[in-house]
Amino acid sequence: VQLVESGGGLVQAGGSLRLSCAASTITSKICISRNAAGWYRQAPGKQREWVASIASDGDTNFADSVKGRFTISRDNAKNTVLLQMNSLKPEDTAVYYCGCNNLWGRGTQVTVSS
Repeated sequence: VQLVESGGGLVQAGGSLRLSCAASTITSKICISRNAAGWYRQAPGKQREWVASIASDGDTNFADSVKGRFTISRDNAKNTVLLQMNSLKPEDTAVYYCGCNNLWGRGTQVTVSS
């Protein structure tokens, strides 16, 4: 597994979680440090959708559904990409995946209860 996600869990609506994506191989470490990395999510019965991304120069972009609530950052020293999720809603419930080019992790489950 090239990327390892963590930090998911069960939280009440309005709560916060911070997801972490750690690069576990030389290839994925180089990818995260030199390329755009992103977070995606897939809810049951739905297609995987893009959530947020951060470019190598630090420029960030967010899906409209999470704009203003989520932030994305990278820690190159630790080869990680973080997703801070605030004001969570039940519709944010999904498996969250980290991606860099064609490298993926196995995902971490986020469940938001109403």
